[in-house]
Amino acid sequence: MSLRLPLFPLGSVLYPGLVLPLHIFEERYRQLVADLLAGPEPRRFGVIAIRRGRETGIDGVSALYPVGCTAVLQQAERQDDGRYDLVTVGAERFRLLGRAGLGECGDQNPYLSGDVELLPDEVGDEAEAAVALLAVQRAFRSYLGLLADRGGARITIPELPDEPMLMSYLVAAAVVADLPEKQRLLAEPDAARRLIAERALLSREMQMLRSLTATPAPDLRYAPYSQN
Repeated sequence: MSLRLPLFPLGSVLYPGLVLPLHIFEERYRQLVADLLAGPEPRRFGVIAIRRGRETGIDGVSALYPVGCTAVLQQAERQDDGRYDLVTVGAERFRLLGRAGLGECGDQNPYLSGDVELLPDEVGDEAEAAVALLAVQRAFRSYLGLLADRGGARITIPELPDEPMLMSYLVAAAVVADLPEKQRLLAEPDAARRLIAERALLSREMQMLRSLTATPAPDLRYAPYSQN
């Protein structure tokens, strides 16, 4: 069964359980926030990564990725000039079935909306997930150590999640990778396959780090920030 959601295209990927602060200044997205605040809880919208285009401008987005994540509005602070500072949290993955903008499909809102299908979050093969979880925990610790050694942020994580789903999304958010790679992790059908993909990704990234003298630090707040 599908539902209609307001869409917020971004140049980054949101994962379930992760915090996403947003600074809202475009008029169309001010209207989106006003519509959310006027409606019932949970106040949610769809965050979806941009395949082609840019975040700002009326005609900035020309193509979107097919899988996104709903964001639930937790806090909204309105500024004197009408801008908003938001705190949202990723909730559920979804598949975009179709999009609508102003005047399309009877939708008269100034922002994009879309018909989406919510995707289940499943562990998958439990034996595969258990093996992959241990391997990814080890690899992730090594990866963070390499980042620190190569000039990145020094990270102290006393305890990593022992739950495959949480670990899979934590690594997906923290690893320094390009947008298509992060999008592929979001679209993996279950935690086991996501962890297996992350094990390969971490191995590849560590080989690259060992060959470099410096590397960018990851955003280990696990909270992508947008000026849109």
